[in-house]
Amino acid sequence: MKKRKLNYRFHNPNTVEATADVLLKVFIEANSKKVENAIQEAAEQISGENKSDEGHSA
Repeated sequence: MKKRKLNYRFHNPNTVEATADVLLKVFIEANSKKVENAIQEAAEQISGENKSDEGHSA
């Protein structure tokens, strides 16, 4: 059985700017949990570095 290649076409009546805005909002919403986790990890790493620097004060 031969596989068919799927071909999608979308009709978009919006302006380029409006389309970009909608896509940006979708991507932000879809990745918000990943961003939140990355910020939390960075904050924990900075907090850990600051605690280790407290013992080495001049």
